[in-house]
Amino acid sequence: MNDAIPSPAVLVEIEELAVELARLAGAEIMNTLSSAIIVEYKPSEGGRTDDHANPVSEVDRAVEALIRSRVGERYPAHGIIGEEMDVHPDPTHEYVWVIDPVDGTTNFINGYPLFCASIGVLHRGVPIVGAIWCSTGHELRTGVYHAHLGGPLLFEGRPVPAARPSVGVQRRLAARPGGLPGRRQPWDTRVTGSTAIECAFVAAGIFISGMFWAPWVWDVAAGVVLIRAAGLEAWMHDGNRWVPLERFEAPTTVTAGRAPSVRDWKRPLAIGSPEGIAPSLEFQRDWRWRLRGRLRRLANRWL
Repeated sequence: MNDAIPSPAVLVEIEELAVELARLAGAEIMNTLSSAIIVEYKPSEGGRTDDHANPVSEVDRAVEALIRSRVGERYPAHGIIGEEMDVHPDPTHEYVWVIDPVDGTTNFINGYPLFCASIGVLHRGVPIVGAIWCSTGHELRTGVYHAHLGGPLLFEGRPVPAARPSVGVQRRLAARPGGLPGRRQPWDTRVTGSTAIECAFVAAGIFISGMFWAPWVWDVAAGVVLIRAAGLEAWMHDGNRWVPLERFEAPTTVTAGRAPSVRDWKRPLAIGSPEGIAPSLEFQRDWRWRLRGRLRRLANRWL
């Protein structure tokens, strides 16, 4: 297997298409804001359909279909992973596009104005391109955060400042699942309802860090590229310990009667500056986090 990173010219070419498609997704989303849309609910991991925890709208499906079509036309040899279509890429694909057509669907269908469209590209599992259209950003307008491996973090083609140039701020903001308390840490917690937009906000310096219990690959593939472009870190839990996230790989086994693929990737993830991540990793080592994980698994099994 050739793990050599693609040339800068190839990375820029792929990034340009990812940005184009992210903008297209954003336009499709915006066009529906004043219209009635059809919403359904997908089964949860435990197979339940009555908990209404996994909404999907006709917009999600239409945007993913559109992006799949455009990628297929431009790069027919590339694999595609999307949240809404249960299609697994061939393990021989050198490039895999990872699409979340509307991240923050619950926000979107209820009119809460924080949602995004996320497009990441993997090369042999290594995240190389990311483009996230956000309903708002650090400039208080819609736009695409984007980057390629080795390149700078950009917002609509312009460099993103490291952080807001405020003086005297004693407590920064951090994204935490369920509003995990930050009283013992030098930050306050915020929950947006969109993992991908939180990744973009960490990259843009709005949040000092982000912690996610068990995101899917489509939630974070693009965001990890943005995080690295901003000079920040991404760490995942491999089941035993925290390690730097170098690539997205298929798990060794899955419960379904098929071979696992990178679409099955789902790991705890911590992103941000070293000083922002360190307290999170320490908390994860605490017995309370392990107990919470066990209780959640039991609840999913029996409820």
